[in-house]
Amino acid sequence: MKTAIVTGAARGIGLATTKLFLAGGWRVAMIDRDAPALMDAAQGLEHARPIICDVSIPEQVDAMAAEVSESFGQVDALVNNAGVADFRPLQDTDFATWREVMATNLDGIFLTSQAVIPHLKVARGAIVNIASISGLRASTLRVAYGTSKAAVIHLTRQQAAELGEWGVRANCVAPGPVDTKLALAVHSPEIRAAYHDAIPLNRYGTEREIAEVIVFLCSDRATYVTGQVIAADGGFDAVGVGLPALRTP
Repeated sequence: MKTAIVTGAARGIGLATTKLFLAGGWRVAMIDRDAPALMDAAQGLEHARPIICDVSIPEQVDAMAAEVSESFGQVDALVNNAGVADFRPLQDTDFATWREVMATNLDGIFLTSQAVIPHLKVARGAIVNIASISGLRASTLRVAYGTSKAAVIHLTRQQAAELGEWGVRANCVAPGPVDTKLALAVHSPEIRAAYHDAIPLNRYGTEREIAEVIVFLCSDRATYVTGQVIAADGGFDAVGVGLPALRTP
């Protein structure tokens, strides 16, 4: 039975990915810093082990990697999904906010990957980092978030270049707008309408749809895929201006 580590597993894309791995016969180490939410999410999930860890803290990451190794004995896939979002103008983004976003979104991937690489080398496993469409396309209010996700994309390519020698693959998924609780809370009707206007598929994605791409990249069906960025975004990154005017009324 293969083992995956999924960070940010208490909710959203991380929890959907966990459930999809479990349905495919994997074991999953569910990682999150929100202890109550993590324990609640893990209830009733056979072959899932919740581990409380803040991926931005090196000591906690090292302890998490040791616990996973002791519990499962191997790691075949690492999904770096944990992330935080902050949306505010450039001039209002103070350094503390900048560092908080970078610490989780970028430092967390660096630290967790570094801790798990020895196990992935043995398994000839896979890393999947979760970026965002905001790492591919600039937008207002995303100076910290978008920059962190752009850095995740390049870090993924660095991992692919260096780890390929050991058969370890590294890929990146950049989700577009997804119907998560966070999106529902912060996207006004006007924002949702604007996204629909810009997305060829004319809808938000689902957590399960993003999870399907993640699990595929970790699977034996993607053994010659590495260093890639897949925008699971309904076509958002592919188009520019004019899409709404071209649609049939």
